[in-house]
Amino acid sequence: MERREFLKRSGLAVVGMVVTHVGCQPSVLRENPMERFRRYYGFNLTEKTGGLGPRRKFNERDFEMMAEWGFNFARIPMSYWNWSSPQDWYTIQEDVFDDIDEVIEFGRQYGIHINLNFHRIPGYCINGRDREPMDLFDDTPERMAKALEAAAYHWKYFARRYKGISSTLLSFDLLNEPPKNTNDQRYEKIVRTLVQAIREEDPERLIVVDGKDIGRTPMTGIVDLNVVQSTRGYDPMAVSHYTASWVPDDEKETFKAPTWPLLADNGKLWDRDALREKLIDRWTPVTSRGVVVHVGEWGCFNKTPHTVCLAWMKDILSLWREARWGWALWNLRGSFGILDSERTDVSYEEFRGHKLDRKMLELLLEYKT
Repeated sequence: MERREFLKRSGLAVVGMVVTHVGCQPSVLRENPMERFRRYYGFNLTEKTGGLGPRRKFNERDFEMMAEWGFNFARIPMSYWNWSSPQDWYTIQEDVFDDIDEVIEFGRQYGIHINLNFHRIPGYCINGRDREPMDLFDDTPERMAKALEAAAYHWKYFARRYKGISSTLLSFDLLNEPPKNTNDQRYEKIVRTLVQAIREEDPERLIVVDGKDIGRTPMTGIVDLNVVQSTRGYDPMAVSHYTASWVPDDEKETFKAPTWPLLADNGKLWDRDALREKLIDRWTPVTSRGVVVHVGEWGCFNKTPHTVCLAWMKDILSLWREARWGWALWNLRGSFGILDSERTDVSYEEFRGHKLDRKMLELLLEYKT
């Protein structure tokens, strides 16, 4: 799509299309985009998390299904390797942005807010961090400065390209899951630099910041920035990531077959009250100051027994509904999702060429308002 036409179609004159697909009243669309974030429910779409293999485009049928079910949010985690490379951070392949333009257009057509996230940013990724030539969080001052400069360069490109598209349609999520035991001062510097870079190009863009410590802890030092803060819903890891090989052993509470509630090896009982303490209460220092919190990722790996998975999900969803937090399941299609998850203990429903976990879908629908 030619960029000028794309921007024309994706700008402010969208009320009719959005109302058609999600049944919103125009007054809702005029609501503060940040407050609207409290009612965003949907999925992570992962076509751009890689970047070194064949180019993957987004699927319009995903948007058709999400809209039909009543979901209104798609988080798009992306590796910058799709449009650049660790060998040359300052060369950008603009043709790849046709795919990103297209996913924003799908969002416009189907009334689904698009949240663009850097899953891999110059200098950092929660997975394969050592594959970056310099480390954004832990390196010499000179090398950290170079990585941050490159990260800002990429976000400025996005901000320029998509300036003029309403924040009711599009938001930016700066970087995915800063490291465990995040250095507060360093992360705050990164956040402030990237926010400034975006706002120099597009002062109106709605921005999301992942909490520190892999998204689990609020950032009290950035309340003045007027951004949404994003958390996670993976605790306890012994339930959500049972047998997942990419999770370090020290992050799992037990290696026994999961139950819900769960008794950890150290004697701690994980139940709904424990979830409230870990996932909700620790965010009070920012929510009490008016910060909007959204759950950017959550879900349960397909090796956890389905009955355990659903019981855990029901408790966590009920807590988020009480807190008035929206969420995005990881993922729509795949081992954590409602489609094609390859669980061995689910009677799947054939649905438009996919295997649908109907029980999980119905649970999500029950708690999305």
